[in-house]
Amino acid sequence: MSELTPHDFNRLSRIVRSDAAIVLEPGKEYLVESRLGPVLRRAGLASYSELVARIESPSGADLRTAVIDAMTTNETSFFRDGHPWEALRTQLLPALIEARRTTRRLVIWCAASSTGQEPYSLAMLLLEHFPQVVASYDVKIIGTDLSPSAVARADAGRFSQLEVNRGLPATHLAKYFRRVGSEWNISDAARALVEFRLGNLIDPAD
Repeated sequence: MSELTPHDFNRLSRIVRSDAAIVLEPGKEYLVESRLGPVLRRAGLASYSELVARIESPSGADLRTAVIDAMTTNETSFFRDGHPWEALRTQLLPALIEARRTTRRLVIWCAASSTGQEPYSLAMLLLEHFPQVVASYDVKIIGTDLSPSAVARADAGRFSQLEVNRGLPATHLAKYFRRVGSEWNISDAARALVEFRLGNLIDPAD
């Protein structure tokens, strides 16, 4: 496999920025090589020039998706950053629930939902602090992400020990997860509130 040339780096950077709004500045060549090297090998291509040519061709849509997927950084954790969840619990959700008392329908969109920790955190928050709303409202949390692999993982609702160790209270692990082998599966009650879809924030149709 040939090395990534400056010309091919620039071409790939333009494609990734156009499709996913991911900015690859000069100096990130190592990142492209580490993430796209496996994509190149799976496709049976010998150079990044071939890769660019393929994903720019009409027949390269699937490979183009694989390239974007590989370049996506899926950084997330349960109850990430703390303060927003307290604001949701004490201010935002009560206001939304009251505003929708007539329709009794609550739909919440989690954009860039990655592997699902944040939408599932919201589901657990609702079950823990607003059980009467879950029981009496039509509640749906919709998580979208442009990465097909991240959406598939989120939809499966399975997490490693390392993932549940990041931000998840022990009480919630015991209450809302079930251990299966080396993984932890989200409970049916939390899973029922969440739906995952592919969605790109730069696409006005999403």
